[in-house]
Amino acid sequence: MKVSYKQTEVQPKKRLGQNFLLDANIVEKIADAANLHDGDAVVEIGPGFGALTRAISKRLSSFTAVELDKGLAAFIRAEFPTVSLIEQDFLTVSLMQLAQKNKLKVLGNIPYAITSPILFKLIDERDAVSSAVLMMQEEVAKRLSAAPRTKEYGILAVQLQAVAKVEYLFRVSKHVFKPKPDVDSAVVRLTLHSGDLGFDVAKFRTVVRTAFQMRRKTLENNLKARFYIDHSVFNFKRRAEELSIAEFIRLSSFLAPKSELSV
Repeated sequence: MKVSYKQTEVQPKKRLGQNFLLDANIVEKIADAANLHDGDAVVEIGPGFGALTRAISKRLSSFTAVELDKGLAAFIRAEFPTVSLIEQDFLTVSLMQLAQKNKLKVLGNIPYAITSPILFKLIDERDAVSSAVLMMQEEVAKRLSAAPRTKEYGILAVQLQAVAKVEYLFRVSKHVFKPKPDVDSAVVRLTLHSGDLGFDVAKFRTVVRTAFQMRRKTLENNLKARFYIDHSVFNFKRRAEELSIAEFIRLSSFLAPKSELSV
């Protein structure tokens, strides 16, 4: 199936997870959710045929877009001459270099296959990012905003909610894309916390990943191979899905690894 826009015709590339959004109302809602003002430092991930690009352009005189596909990059250059285009994989772009004066506002309809790497990139470079409004697979969006003691609550929810305010904004039907994906999407807004968070982020990640290694097992059973367990400071008979973000932060702050190499 080919998608046409004006004189351009492109075969969507499955390997790049390309599904083009066709509903103008949806892109306006995404742009509105980002609260854009002229002068903001804005980065769009994967503009494709420019549906969201056009909505952003109504609000800003200039911004940056990152597009890996050569054919789509050529289209964006021709159609949106005021957009500063980076023809590169977003995962290899330095956000700190783009955030020259102001922290970045990031927007995008992100490919399902690389949603997690993009989210972890935003976490890693959070000092360069103020917010992100992203459309992704609905199932993933629900996992990001999940609360403790729910089946969606897991590694992604804990790691992201520890460094950002996560808001599930609205659902997007699969019928407004071409080609139509197999699942519905949703839009989330992340407001990144900057500066010193008061805990070791790398160690926190390791603790969270290890704690959720086997969901039905207790914290003790999951953690004891890598960390010293002290029952006097925490109830290790609980499961990871029961802990709040604050409890995970407290847990990671006093857990001692059995080997420095394990963290």
